[in-house]
Amino acid sequence: MSRLDQLLTFYQEDPTDPFTLYALATEYRAVGDTAEAWKYYDQLLRKHPTYVGTYYHAAALLTELNRRDEAEQVYRAGLVEARKQGQHHAAAELQGAFMKFQGLDYEDD
Repeated sequence: MSRLDQLLTFYQEDPTDPFTLYALATEYRAVGDTAEAWKYYDQLLRKHPTYVGTYYHAAALLTELNRRDEAEQVYRAGLVEARKQGQHHAAAELQGAFMKFQGLDYEDD
C-alpha cells in the first residue's frame, strides 16, 4: 500500500482530521498533482484556519500556479493567525516567505 493509499484510508476514516488533510495536500503536491493538492489545502484553509502549517505551503502552491493575488491573501492570513496563536517561529517563516514573494528578500545572488 502506498503512502497516498494509506492517507486516503485515513481520510475515509476521518475526513475532518486536519493532519490527514495536510498530509494529503503535501503528498499530492509531491507527486505533481497540484489540483488535488490545492483541493486539500483549500479545505484546510476554510475548515481549519487555525492549522498554521497550511498557510506557508498553500501560498507557495498558489504562487507556483501563478495565482499571486490569492497567494498574498493566504500569506497575510497566515501571518495574522500565527501571531494570534503566539507561534513566533511559524510567523517568522511566513514573514520570510512573504518578503521573498514580494521581492524583498535582499539576498545576494
